Amino acid sequence: MSKFLIEAHFRLHEWVAEEKGYFADEGLDHEFKEFIRATGGQHHKTAEKVGAYQSLEKGREASVNCACHWTVNVAASVGHAKLYGDAYSVSPSGIFVPADSPIKTPKDLAGVPISVGFQSGSHYSTIQVLEQYMSGDQINLNFGDGMLFGRMEKLIEGEVQAAALFSGPYYFAEQLGFRKIIDSTFMIAGSVNHDADPEDVQKYYRALRRAQRDIDLRPELYTHYYRNEFPEKYHDQIDTRRWGPGERIVFEPYSKEVFDDSFAWISERNIFPEGTMGHGVYEDAVVSYT
Repeated sequence: MSKFLIEAHFRLHEWVAEEKGYFADEGLDHEFKEFIRATGGQHHKTAEKVGAYQSLEKGREASVNCACHWTVNVAASVGHAKLYGDAYSVSPSGIFVPADSPIKTPKDLAGVPISVGFQSGSHYSTIQVLEQYMSGDQINLNFGDGMLFGRMEKLIEGEVQAAALFSGPYYFAEQLGFRKIIDSTFMIAGSVNHDADPEDVQKYYRALRRAQRDIDLRPELYTHYYRNEFPEKYHDQIDTRRWGPGERIVFEPYSKEVFDDSFAWISERNIFPEGTMGHGVYEDAVVSYT
C-alpha cells in the first residue's frame, strides 16, 4: 500500500496535526508535502480559465484534496474523485480594494473587474454575494490574474481594482490596509482520490479533528503556520500574530440537500458549459464512512 500523501490547502490544520504528531498517533503511513511555497507562488500565476476545477480534472497528487464545495461537487459528479461527505469546512473570504479606492460599497462594484480564480471558490462566492446587490450582467469577473497568490500580488502592486481573497492573503490584505468591501465566506469540501484507502482517510480526518480543537482553543499559537505556504518575498512584511484562525472544519455531513441545492445553483448560473457537469447524483458522487 502506498503512503497517504498530504498537502496543506492554505489552512492551519495539516501543519498542526503533522507537528503535534496526530497523524503518527493514528498510525497513518503518510508523506507530508508542501507545494505552493516551493514554487514561490508561481503555481498561482496561472493562465486565464485555469483554476481549481481544472486541477482536479487533471488529477492532484494528494490522497485527499480540498477545494470549494461547488467545484468538488461538480468534479465528483463527473467522476473526478469523490466528495467526502462526513465533514466540510468554512473559510473567511472577501472582496478587497485599495484603501484609496473610490469603491466604498458593494453596489460600487457593479461593472468593476474583480479578480477571481476560474471555477474556483472566489468565482462562485463572488457571484453568490454580489447578486444580492446587482444583476448577473453587472458582475464583472476577471479570470486573467492568476489564482490566490497571483491576484493578491496584483492587488498589492496596484494592477487590479478589486480582488477576492481568502485564507492568508485575506489576512495579509487586511494587515496592509486594503478595504474589505464585502465578506464572501464559502464552504470547502474534501475530494477523495479513488485509490485512497478508506481507513487512511478516516485516520486523516480524526487527526484534523484534534488539530481543530487546538486551533479553537489557542489560535495565536498556530497562525505562524501560514508562513509555510506564503511566497518568501513577503515574509519580511507579514505579521501572522495579527491574523485569525482562518478555515474551520465542521464535522457534520455534507448532506444530499446541500449537494442538490449547490449543484442546481451552479447549473442555473451557467458556470459550466451545458452537458459538462455530470449527472449530479449524490449517491454516486459522495463517499461517507459513517
